[in-house]
Amino acid sequence: MNIVIIGPVYPFKGGIAHYTGLLATSLQKEHYVEVLSFRLQYPRFLYKKEQKDFANDAFKFENTKYLLNTLNPFSFLKVAEYIKKQKPDLAIFEWWHPYFAPSYWFILKRIKKHTKVIFTCHNVLPHEKFPLQKILTKAVLSKGDCIVHSATDAQELKRLLPETVYKQAVIPTFCNFSRLNTLQKKDAHEALQLTKTDKVLLFFGFIREYKGLKHLIQAMPDIVRQLPESKLLIVGDYFEDNKEEYIDLISQCGVEEHVRIYDGYVPDSEVALYFAACDVVILPYESATQSGIVQIAYGFNKPVIATRVGGLPDVVTDGKTGYLVPPGNSTAIADAVVRFFNDCKAGEFKENIEAEAHRFSWKKLTKIVEELAEDWSTV
Repeated sequence: MNIVIIGPVYPFKGGIAHYTGLLATSLQKEHYVEVLSFRLQYPRFLYKKEQKDFANDAFKFENTKYLLNTLNPFSFLKVAEYIKKQKPDLAIFEWWHPYFAPSYWFILKRIKKHTKVIFTCHNVLPHEKFPLQKILTKAVLSKGDCIVHSATDAQELKRLLPETVYKQAVIPTFCNFSRLNTLQKKDAHEALQLTKTDKVLLFFGFIREYKGLKHLIQAMPDIVRQLPESKLLIVGDYFEDNKEEYIDLISQCGVEEHVRIYDGYVPDSEVALYFAACDVVILPYESATQSGIVQIAYGFNKPVIATRVGGLPDVVTDGKTGYLVPPGNSTAIADAVVRFFNDCKAGEFKENIEAEAHRFSWKKLTKIVEELAEDWSTV
């Protein structure tokens, strides 16, 4: 097939850009693939921080054109006309936020009679409320078939568009981080000034209220009481969340010596440092559809302690690749961490993660794309 993918890719930051690059690379093994990415993704008044990361090109996809400016309707037309001229068999749109609805809708109106359309839905609806989000989402996703990455998103999609054809698939492992990793655990500990006996917990990624970091911090006194050598690394960009509130909570819990904050976006080239150093990754989310953090962790064969929300139970096998706990429950988080270390589960969980690797292969997702493309019919 001749395939075009519309979405962010290197040098744009974040998990969706990584996903786009890895999906394109996987599809390219059997098909001709071109990515049409953004000249401008978000305007500065919406996203004030740097949107690109040139430090590591592991996710770069060479056959990429940067054409789409989400504030410039003339660029919408340019993209649509380019797609029509190329006559691809399939167009894959990366979907995660209704902000992109106007540009996507314009393009889709001009190509849908000529090209099969699939949406890879990272979130059917956004975590934070957005004006007219359901109307905008329906206007776009009604124009093609969908791939969703959690049962939660599948249910949301069926509520919005009951007749939509879709398939559900877990997010594959973000393996490119670990492939570039030459760090041994002891070297990572030395770089981060940790001791070889420290028991290291990692919270990684953008910090938002719904990610439940406060529950993990509130679990730390119980964890430290039973595991005095515990260290929690909080690694991520706070954006609009109030960093001072988390610092105050750490102080109130009396665990300042056991918590380290690494504030700011982590360049791709530095991701391996934190995952190599940690023993277990913690996702104390209050809500979720899915999370690419699990797949980064699995790329390093690191177990995950996560809450039973959204698609997390689809990818964390309780008692085998990590533990699942109720959301909003700091006691349950502490119990799971203590059990992990006291029962010496690291080696067993690593073996189980390696054994389950086939579930999270890009080849499997590529097959689902191909099946949807074969079954697609023009609306």
